Amino acid sequence: MGGIDASGLTISPGRPLRASVTTFGALVWSGFRRYATYRQATIAGSFTNIVFGFLRCYVLLAVADGAAGGRPGGYDAAQLATYVWVGQGLLSVVGIWGPPDLSDRIRTGDVASDLLRPVPPVTAYLAADLGRFGHAVLTRMVGPVIVGAIFFTLAVPSRPQTVPLFLVSVALATIGSFGCRFLINATAYWLHDARGPLVLWTLGSGVLCGLYFPLRLLPEWLAVTLWVATPFPGLLQTPLDVLVERDPPMRQAGLVALQAVWAVVLLALAAHVQRRAERKLVVQGG
Repeated sequence: MGGIDASGLTISPGRPLRASVTTFGALVWSGFRRYATYRQATIAGSFTNIVFGFLRCYVLLAVADGAAGGRPGGYDAAQLATYVWVGQGLLSVVGIWGPPDLSDRIRTGDVASDLLRPVPPVTAYLAADLGRFGHAVLTRMVGPVIVGAIFFTLAVPSRPQTVPLFLVSVALATIGSFGCRFLINATAYWLHDARGPLVLWTLGSGVLCGLYFPLRLLPEWLAVTLWVATPFPGLLQTPLDVLVERDPPMRQAGLVALQAVWAVVLLALAAHVQRRAERKLVVQGG
């Protein structure tokens, strides 16, 4: 693995923390290198995000022009433009529509080799996804934001804590997105083919995460229910609301704290489902 001794790549409670961190970092770097290979796909994806950014931005600005007071959902025109263009960049960074690697490996039986490796599958897939995250930050986020800044007036954060809080929120959104995608893919352990759940996830996640329109445009009771009872707003809506300073500072911090809670819950649930799946596979393998 790129000059790294594969025999040392293990993560377990009995290993020193430094060795486990080194292993995790090697897996992250491997994930980064994997996505850095597809240069043409990166360019094509950025171009597509920019095209849809123009469509979404003009639609939401038209909504703002027709709204009473010009602030639909509490956003002004600059905040809406920022919401759209940074959101187009975050779409690939957070990766709510990531590749179905796990479900494909379950369907083909290749997942058996994952179970034989010394690194738990949830940890290995999370590390690879963080590598993808790092690559997307450097390549997929910059383009839409620059284009948006050239053609539209974007909101500039005025609070000193906004940018650090936004970075933390984006990292938590990525971890939460990974947890959701892992759980959807893991249905293949029982269904043998996860294409149905994946289609439902693709159709529903864009709406529930706040990609197509800010969730603040919904009735307040529905928006609050989505935030408290589901992890979806934390995957995209929360980082964008933090960046455009839609809420007071304390509420900003509260939304990020809620993201952290959901990230922990989703990772714990993913690990639990994986353990249940492994016991099921042992029974089937007999």
